[in-house]
Amino acid sequence: MKRNNNKLIWIDLDNSPHVLFFNPIISELKRRGINVIITARDYAQVIELCKIFNIEYIQIGRHSGKSKIRKLLGLIIRAFHLVRVILKEKPDLALSHGSRCQILAAKMMGIQSATAIDYEYTEHIPFLTPDILFIPQIINHEIFNLNSMRIIKYPGIKEDVYVPYFKPDPKFRNSVKFNVDNIVITIRPPATLAHYHTLKSDELFDELLRFLAKTEGIVVILTPRTEEQANELRNKWKNEFRLEKFNIPAKVINGLDLIWISDLVVSGGGTMIREAAALGVPAYSIFGGEPGAVDRFLENSGRLTFIRNSNDLTIKMEVVKRNQNKFSDDYHSPTLIFIADELEGVLSTKS
Repeated sequence: MKRNNNKLIWIDLDNSPHVLFFNPIISELKRRGINVIITARDYAQVIELCKIFNIEYIQIGRHSGKSKIRKLLGLIIRAFHLVRVILKEKPDLALSHGSRCQILAAKMMGIQSATAIDYEYTEHIPFLTPDILFIPQIINHEIFNLNSMRIIKYPGIKEDVYVPYFKPDPKFRNSVKFNVDNIVITIRPPATLAHYHTLKSDELFDELLRFLAKTEGIVVILTPRTEEQANELRNKWKNEFRLEKFNIPAKVINGLDLIWISDLVVSGGGTMIREAAALGVPAYSIFGGEPGAVDRFLENSGRLTFIRNSNDLTIKMEVVKRNQNKFSDDYHSPTLIFIADELEGVLSTKS
């Protein structure tokens, strides 16, 4: 890549939410004159989202499957591929949102690494500890118990980096193939390939779809994490898909636009449910694992409701049309500026 005399940050995108998170960070870093090189893993909707947001990237690797052995082998193989491509660029800092491949590659190259996480119960691998860890202020940093790591706590939550810059697409509502006059329910299935996946999440998800299959006046938009998950849903709920009560978008779309036209959002944990909460859309979680500090914060502030059993579907979940508030046009994110300032500070301390 062409590089001026300024510092270079290498960003690795290995899951769909990371594209939205890093998109404004990339723009802000470039505005400050900092060089950026981006690698992307072909997993979930990473590549399609990079194209939607016009992010220049180098595609390296794909997901290795659910087996722990295959995951470990895939991690090592992708790390070596990253080294082969990135070593010649001599970046000053490796940056990601939990990319273990990048952390390993950075260690192999002797590059300082920084990563961000917003779920404190993420499985920890001892030899994959970054030099710098970004976490929301509401997470208790003592839970990590890693003295060798510098912890930077940023204000707000991860979604506060990019949601303030979201501008609803006025053409999106007319571009969708489902009936938006019905109650629109967007659902993100559980992350079955993630290490934090639980069977309880699957059970709640199945209970939810059975409940909605019997509910009149609704349209369900499912956003599967993988093509395999999409095929499983189509096979299991053939009648609902035939009647177009259940739908899967034909192509990758901006999830924030979909959330904005939805009357409620349900997710098996992760980013989409927090995006809904950040946008003020009724948000319900069917995540069956240990709730993180961010989700507890959103629950306590009344922006997120946990569905913990089948009874909660009728007691807690309000399947009604929502009144869309006027969207704010004040595009400013203190969280983004804080993170960019800290990154610039990290680079300034390097010789």
